[in-house]
Amino acid sequence: MGIQSHVSDDGKELVISIQGRFDFSAHQDFRNSYETLDSQPTRYKVDMNETTYLDSSALGMLLLLRDHAGGNSAEIEIVNCSPDVKKILTISNFEQLFTIE
Repeated sequence: MGIQSHVSDDGKELVISIQGRFDFSAHQDFRNSYETLDSQPTRYKVDMNETTYLDSSALGMLLLLRDHAGGNSAEIEIVNCSPDVKKILTISNFEQLFTIE
């Protein structure tokens, strides 16, 4: 399991990539990926291309990211979800809070 992140060249977008299981064991790494930045991006992208599993704590972590990014005005995309991951996000009504592709 791993969390990797990088900021775009213009500093406006942060991409967070999640590999393997996205559960409570990823909590600190996930928070560090966006809380320790020198500047605040205006857009966030969570890439779940290599995410094999997520649980309720992962959903909570996504909500914490949303709060950090500005709540209702946050611009966050969750991309490259497997059918199983997308199903969990849909059942949880996260498509109302995030752009899911």
